[in-house]
Amino acid sequence: MARQPLSEEELIARFGPHLNEAPPGGWDSDVEIDKVVKTHCCFCGQQCGIKLKVADNQVVGFEPWYEFPFNEGKLCPKGVKRYLQGGHPDRLLSPMVRDESAPGGFREIGWDEALDQVVSEIKRIQATYGDDAFAMLSGVSLTNEKSYLVGKFARLALHTANLDYNGRFCMVSAGAGNKKALGMDRASNPWSDIPLADVVWVAGSNIAETFPITTSYIWRARDRGAKLIVQDPRVVPLARTADLFLPVRPGTDSALFGAVLHELIRHDWLDHDFIDAHTVDFDAAAAAVAEMTPAWAAEITGVSANRIEEAAELWGTSATGMLMHARGIEQHTKGVDNVLSAINLGLATGKFGKPGCGVTTITGQGNGQGGREHGHKCDQLPGNRDITNPEDRAAVAAVWGVDESEIPGKGLAATELIEAIHDGSIKGLLSICFNPVVSAPDSNFTAEALDKLEFYAAIDFFLSETATHADVVLAGSLHEEDEGTSTSGEGRIIKINQAVEPPGQARKDWEILVDIAQRLGKGDLFGYTDTEQIFDELCRASTGGKADYTGATWARIEDEMGLFWPVPEVGHPGTPRLWEGGKFAHPDGKARFHGVPFKPPAEVVDDQYPLWLTTGRVVSQYLSGTQTRRIAGLVAQYPEPLCEIHPKLAEPLGIANGDAVTVSSRRGEITLPAAVVTTIRPDTVFIPYHWPGKKAANQLTLRAVDPISRMPEFKVAAVKVVKAEPTKGAPVDGGEVAR
Repeated sequence: MARQPLSEEELIARFGPHLNEAPPGGWDSDVEIDKVVKTHCCFCGQQCGIKLKVADNQVVGFEPWYEFPFNEGKLCPKGVKRYLQGGHPDRLLSPMVRDESAPGGFREIGWDEALDQVVSEIKRIQATYGDDAFAMLSGVSLTNEKSYLVGKFARLALHTANLDYNGRFCMVSAGAGNKKALGMDRASNPWSDIPLADVVWVAGSNIAETFPITTSYIWRARDRGAKLIVQDPRVVPLARTADLFLPVRPGTDSALFGAVLHELIRHDWLDHDFIDAHTVDFDAAAAAVAEMTPAWAAEITGVSANRIEEAAELWGTSATGMLMHARGIEQHTKGVDNVLSAINLGLATGKFGKPGCGVTTITGQGNGQGGREHGHKCDQLPGNRDITNPEDRAAVAAVWGVDESEIPGKGLAATELIEAIHDGSIKGLLSICFNPVVSAPDSNFTAEALDKLEFYAAIDFFLSETATHADVVLAGSLHEEDEGTSTSGEGRIIKINQAVEPPGQARKDWEILVDIAQRLGKGDLFGYTDTEQIFDELCRASTGGKADYTGATWARIEDEMGLFWPVPEVGHPGTPRLWEGGKFAHPDGKARFHGVPFKPPAEVVDDQYPLWLTTGRVVSQYLSGTQTRRIAGLVAQYPEPLCEIHPKLAEPLGIANGDAVTVSSRRGEITLPAAVVTTIRPDTVFIPYHWPGKKAANQLTLRAVDPISRMPEFKVAAVKVVKAEPTKGAPVDGGEVAR
């Protein structure tokens, strides 16, 4: 169907901008509360416990949940205000169909008409072009139950191989590195291990802004004398009190890690007993770093040799230590290499499987852990099984009650899937809670791709920037409008409890998918009447897999304040700390070292584009901003993206704090206010990515991907910066905050 995307003016006229803001004292200040529901925050991978206050089927406030052990009542700004999205005037209340004659380009329709059109287009496209010409994109803010259901739905109802998820832009490099080195993809430690570490090394994570509650665990380690190392191109808030700051040039983390391993070997700060008993291929790792001296690494990374030597000594001589990494080292064309080189440092010093010891991933999205375990990745089946492995396929097929041959094979990753839409190979798309027009690299390319589809349907609760390109929009459910489980960044399975019913004609996401499956003639495989049935089936399908939930039940999860997987049998206590006794998840029980040669980024600076761009998050916004940009208090804290730029770079360009600057790459340009700060490398600029349209940082980023994980290189691009004409409105005082 030919269609024109809505302009910004049309979007504003039809759907906003609306900002929810509680009156003084809170919405619940003079309201009689019907109930208080224990659940969890809908945002980042910490999954903090929270109590939601409900009146007249609306969440009107919250209370701290002090008893939940992870956050003990503490919440970040997003958690405090997350309840404000529930009664938002932008909320989708019924299905909509594209109608160019209607105000805003959409009109409301009934569910039967909407689903009939979706199913009719699925059948038409697959009959004309083949099953794999219709694809699905999913999101990891969904519960485990919905993640599992999406995987089964795509494979058995749509019968397409082309399913992937937005974790492709978040966790896949960490997952691939963990599997290659350790045999399994999960954080090595519960967060309660952090205070037991003698050294805490944070690499590529702005913890204080993006995972604020984790900061309290690091402070507890500091209180007992732990040293703190922070590795980042910016002096992020946590770095301001670090014992050692490593201001690494974007795209050079593996060179720094390699030089540290070089120093560990040179000084014999190695745990030889651990290496001999519990690992293989140390010689390959040692050979790869033989010439990676601190002086060599200093030239590449911009970090002085003496700081690299100090990092090696702190790590190598400490009895316990935890190295925690996130997107800053992972969102690269060599993100898997970066993760492997970090894991090498833990293996070389025996810092695994003991209290206060581990190299561990900080999961980004709300259910980024559980969502990458149970089947809506292109290469994955439930239990974190491999869709190309015959035994894994047979095990899941038996649970699903189908022949193994009925399960399609490995499909395209999200990055490749968007390319295939753009080149016309994929003709139809169904998405759920995924906003790639904002979150994918080279966002103008993504928007072009969506407009080439013959048919596109989106399931969401707000009309995201991506959903404006859809032919049919199906009004789905918010986090608090359904029941299920999530798995936190620690690997703790937690319970999401329903607080309210979906408003208007909106429906629960899982009910929409089951209804489509029935209309496609697959109802016998999707006979669920509630989400607990889906969870029970998920547990059975995970049995024997790496992410084994066999012994988990909703009752146990609630009674025990969460269960750490694997839980391989009924009555099993769960596994908070992995690798105890040096037993890893490879068949021989041993971890793998990897030789990691240094590789440059896919794009490097030159005379035309002489500066490095890196992107990331800010404390008051979350991912593509679909939810947080609708909450007034969060918008007020950081109303628009800023370009952080060092005074040594700003001064010769004639740029002062608040001036408009234009940042250009080979793919696009963005004009926004400058925040002149001393907390960034002089050769680097930083732009947060939560905004759409002309304010989208991903207009600048490139589509190059890691060859193993297919992760895009969000953290490195070559750009130029010039002073622009003043922007309308007063500049945001972001620079002073960051000085």
